[in-house]
Amino acid sequence: MDLSQVQLYLSQKPESQLSYPFDPAVPVYKIMNKVFALLAPSGGNITEFPLLNLKCDPDHAQELRDVFDAVIPGYHMNKKHWNSLILDGSLPESEIKRLIDHSYALVASKLTRSQKTPLELKYPKATLYQSLKPYE
Repeated sequence: MDLSQVQLYLSQKPESQLSYPFDPAVPVYKIMNKVFALLAPSGGNITEFPLLNLKCDPDHAQELRDVFDAVIPGYHMNKKHWNSLILDGSLPESEIKRLIDHSYALVASKLTRSQKTPLELKYPKATLYQSLKPYE
């Protein structure tokens, strides 16, 4: 999955909002002003490849790091709750999409009731929270 495919998938999540609060080269994707993904087209000192920061269940985050070399603790993020995916082509597209869905679902599930209600009226709950349990 290349950078443009990742950006397209992130932007297609329900009510996804794109902003650039840190740097014009670092797109940040939010739902209801809560970050669910950060994309660094340049991996900085870490790697020559783009980095995708995603929220993750803490237990699952460590499992992913143990299984995939391209999954590391979140760069410039809380390393317990965030992973960085090195987009070097080694991660399967289905895994990247699953982890994006998981991050989105985690953030969406923590929204306030007043934020969730209009979303749940507009979109099926399965769409919003489809990947809440990372093991399924």
